[in-house]
Amino acid sequence: MPLQDITYTSLENQIIEPHNFALLCRRMPNIKIFSGSSHPDLAQKIVDRLGIDIGKVVTKKFSNLETCVEIGESVRGEDVYIVQSGSGEINDNLMELLIMINACKIASASRVTAVIPCFPYARQDKKDKSRAPISAKLVANMLSVAGADHIITMDLHASQIQGFFDIPVDNLYAEPAVLKWIKENIPEWRNSIIVSPDAGGAKRVTSIADRLNVEFALIHKERKKANEVAAMVLVGDVRDKVAILVDDMADTCGTICHAAEKLTEAGAVKVYAILTHGIFSGPALSRIINACFEAVVVTNTIPQDRHIKESEKIKCIDISMMFAEAVRRTHNGESVSYLFSNVPY
Repeated sequence: MPLQDITYTSLENQIIEPHNFALLCRRMPNIKIFSGSSHPDLAQKIVDRLGIDIGKVVTKKFSNLETCVEIGESVRGEDVYIVQSGSGEINDNLMELLIMINACKIASASRVTAVIPCFPYARQDKKDKSRAPISAKLVANMLSVAGADHIITMDLHASQIQGFFDIPVDNLYAEPAVLKWIKENIPEWRNSIIVSPDAGGAKRVTSIADRLNVEFALIHKERKKANEVAAMVLVGDVRDKVAILVDDMADTCGTICHAAEKLTEAGAVKVYAILTHGIFSGPALSRIINACFEAVVVTNTIPQDRHIKESEKIKCIDISMMFAEAVRRTHNGESVSYLFSNVPY
C-alpha cells in the first residue's frame, strides 16, 4: 500500500508492529522527544520503539545546586514530549521537568507534553488532617504555569488528580500488562485470588478479578502515622489459593509485607505482589527479601535495575511500548482509549 494511502482512521484501533515503526515515523514529522535525568533508559526505549532519535538536551547543576537546562536543537513549531518520572531525587527532577517545559515553550514549540510515568506527590491528594497541603494540586498548577499543554501518566494514586488540571491528562493503566504477566508467569492463575492491601484499591482489584474470572479479597488497614501500619483485617477467603496482591505503588513495603504474612496465616499457598510503581525506599528491599513472596512484580515507570540486582524476587514488566504507542497516537491525533484494555506488541 502506498504510504499516502494509509489514513489515520485505519490505524485507530490497530497496534503497529515494531518493524513498521520506522516507516510510520515518516508520517511523524515535527516530533521531538527529550529525556530528563530521572529515567533515561525508559526514554531511550520509547524512541527506539518509535524509530526516532532522542532529542539533544544537557542538564547540569551550578555549584550552588541550581538546575540548568540547555535544549540542544531547534523545537520551533515542533510537537515536544519530555519524559521525566517522579523518582530518585524527586524535587530536583520535578524542577528540571518544569525548566525543560518552559525552555521548550519559550523556544516556540507548538505543543509540549509532559510524559510522567510516576506522578510526583500523588499521595498528597487531599486534606486528610487539619492544615495538610494538597501538594498534588500544587504540582498540577506548577506544570500548567510552566507551559505544559498535555500530561501523559500511568496509574495515578487517585484518579481525581486528573481534575486538578485544566489541560488534558491521559492516565494510562498498567492493568493490561499485569493481566498478560499473570497469565504467562503464574501457572495456577485460575486458582488465584486477587487481593487489595487496602480498601482504596478495591476498584483496581475487582477489575482485574473480573477479567481473570477469579475471586477477590481486601485487607482493611489502620495507620497510626504515615508509613506505619497499626492493624490489618482480611476480608475474604484465601485458603488453598494463590494470592496475588495488587497495588499502585510500594514505598517502604511495610503494608505489602504485613499483608503477605496475613495471607500466609490465612492459608494462601503462594503469595505474589504486583505493583505499578516500585519506589522501594528505606528498608523496602530487606523487607521483601525476608518476606514470603514468590515474586514482587513492578513496572519500569521507575528505574528498577539496581533493585533487580539486589533481590531475585523482584521482576519487571516493561511498559515502554504503552508510552510509545500513547505518544504516537497523541501526535497523530488518534484515540488512546485502546491502550486502557490492550497491550501493544
